Amino acid sequence: MAMSAAGRYRALIAGACLAFVLGAAGPASADRADLARALALYNERRFDEAIEAAMAARKTPDTQDAAAIVQARAHLERYREFVDPADLSAAREALGAVRTGVITERARIEYLLALGQALFLEDDFGAAANLFASAVKAGRAYDMELGESLTDWWGSAVERQADLSDAEVRRDQFMTLADEMRDQLETHPTSSAAAYWLAAALRGAGDARGAWDAAAAGWVRARLAGDRAAGLRADLDKLVLQGVIPDRVQPLAPADRAAAESQLRVEWELVKERWR
Repeated sequence: MAMSAAGRYRALIAGACLAFVLGAAGPASADRADLARALALYNERRFDEAIEAAMAARKTPDTQDAAAIVQARAHLERYREFVDPADLSAAREALGAVRTGVITERARIEYLLALGQALFLEDDFGAAANLFASAVKAGRAYDMELGESLTDWWGSAVERQADLSDAEVRRDQFMTLADEMRDQLETHPTSSAAAYWLAAALRGAGDARGAWDAAAAGWVRARLAGDRAAGLRADLDKLVLQGVIPDRVQPLAPADRAAAESQLRVEWELVKERWR
């Protein structure tokens, strides 16, 4: 692809804020202090301190599983920053220690997200995509932001997997992703992640005109996305200018491409201006 979804990947990396324990019934507040601190530090992206607090919370039976998930997520975020294999190993250890039979359903979704992230960061994109896809519906039922994070990771994993496939398989993977994103938009019309990945998937499948139409629809649909609207529009703008427009003019004779690209850029600016 001439342009990957690097911008979208950068945006999705932070994921949803962790908040899956403190609202649930559980141990006394004194026993939850380390876990509460670990969650707060994670959400502030202070990952070194979050890991320390989570390790302390793992010493308390009632908080050990939730704390292990927080610790794993913090190690995964730190791995992205420093690419230290020790962080991946520590994340796997923490995830392996979770007693999955006793955690809440919300924590189980966070656990699946962390497992998928670990696989993604190990370049096992197909397995990661399967995990993200399996948790999206349940994630949206608990928290729209969690569902959005899972959807973004899912799209990015499919894209990375498709980039390693031959042309025919790649097209099928992107078309399947496009179908899945259409289904998401039918039930969750405010989803900025699904709006973006529908356009990106159609482009990946070689349907540049369809990608253009989906991007234009996504630009207009952004009015429903609330605080996520600006990010969605920035991502769509980059996708159209750096990917969809070059793809649309590629079949033309070289002498005609510059003029056609200029015209399409004017048309895209009109879409943006009319629906700003």
